[in-house]
Amino acid sequence: MYLTGFADEAAFDLAGQIRATQALGWKYIESRNIGGVNIHDIPERDFETVLEQFGAAGIQVNCFGSAIGNWASKITDPFEVSLAQARRAIPRMRRLGARMVRVMSYAVLGERSAWDQLEAERFRRMRILTEMFKDAGLTPVHENCMNYGGMSWQHTLKLLENVPGLKLVFDTGNPVFSADWSKPVPHPRQSSWEFYRQVKEHILYVHIKDAIWDQEKQTVKYTLPGEGEGEVARIVRDLVQNGYDGGFSMEPHLNLVQHDSNIAATAGEMFRSYVEYGRKFETLLRGIV
Repeated sequence: MYLTGFADEAAFDLAGQIRATQALGWKYIESRNIGGVNIHDIPERDFETVLEQFGAAGIQVNCFGSAIGNWASKITDPFEVSLAQARRAIPRMRRLGARMVRVMSYAVLGERSAWDQLEAERFRRMRILTEMFKDAGLTPVHENCMNYGGMSWQHTLKLLENVPGLKLVFDTGNPVFSADWSKPVPHPRQSSWEFYRQVKEHILYVHIKDAIWDQEKQTVKYTLPGEGEGEVARIVRDLVQNGYDGGFSMEPHLNLVQHDSNIAATAGEMFRSYVEYGRKFETLLRGIV
């Protein structure tokens, strides 16, 4: 097992992301945004600098946190957008030595019903993207976020059934605030444990997030790992007891949420909370292992 994280929640610049990783004594980063721009979109000259900084620090990128098919991408958008992102990501992943790429299955069409989400087109696109990465010797892992596969565990399984070779990165905290579209309106929130239990045989990688859902206010509060409703300790214990030997990637959302501009903090607060989050999970993991 190894520990890593979305260090862009520790600092906007790569130097700060590396410092936070080193403060934790870790050697991996799940690289997503640098200077507020996804790593597959930064200019080539900036990517060369990124390579140099990673190399000088001895930090490795274990997973490429792409924006492909994410919550901001609609299935009605031109497919060329995703194809271009994948074409840029593949050579950069190879140069960084990253073997996994996080992908999603496009935003939920809120005006449509649970099983009327232009599935055929989603599956077609995901098959093409999956084959692109696999042909390059890379592994795409789908995250249960604000996308088709994240609508319920049933949606995730249907996605996997229709996209051979696609694996999962399971996020422990996303079910806490995500509507369960497999149930009638008004959709209740999902259960992290139930979602995990139904898809665990397909999990290759894990995002650690925790949160509490306020049903009355319909709002989410992010917490340290093990302090929310994400069943973090229970899920991690089950993984370890069943021989899981992959990565645990921190995605705190305490002071920075990529899809919520209302949550922000100073540079010092971001750094401190990210390091605190990592240490809290280390303590939780020691109590299990």
